[in-house]
Amino acid sequence: MSLNIEAGEMVIEYAGIVIRSVLTDKREKYYDGKGIGCYMFRIDDFDVVDATMHGNAARFINHSCEPNCYSRVINVEGRKHIVIFALRKIYRGEELTYDYKFPIEDASNKLGCNCGARRCRHSDSLQGFYLSC
Repeated sequence: MSLNIEAGEMVIEYAGIVIRSVLTDKREKYYDGKGIGCYMFRIDDFDVVDATMHGNAARFINHSCEPNCYSRVINVEGRKHIVIFALRKIYRGEELTYDYKFPIEDASNKLGCNCGARRCRHSDSLQGFYLSC
């Protein structure tokens, strides 16, 4: 068993329940009202993976403007899956990160990015978005 993850190697699938995009705002408000952290990842314009209640460890992978992983939507037997791959060699104990690809929003909705990367874009929005491949 390798202690490191090689570039291009699959790291983990972002697992959860696939819901229609039109339901995301309703679910987010429900989770917020219950004090539950919301973990959603957009597959495409129509579907989103909601990992909030039925997800795996992939939902805890943090954003970085200089990530060591990337995400891809892959099709397996007609079903779409979000998979995280290593962008470069990742050494044992190194935090896994990928670029959440935040949408562009107006200045009133923006929160500063805290990834700490040397080339941090400092203007990523963290509100009202769902992760997107």
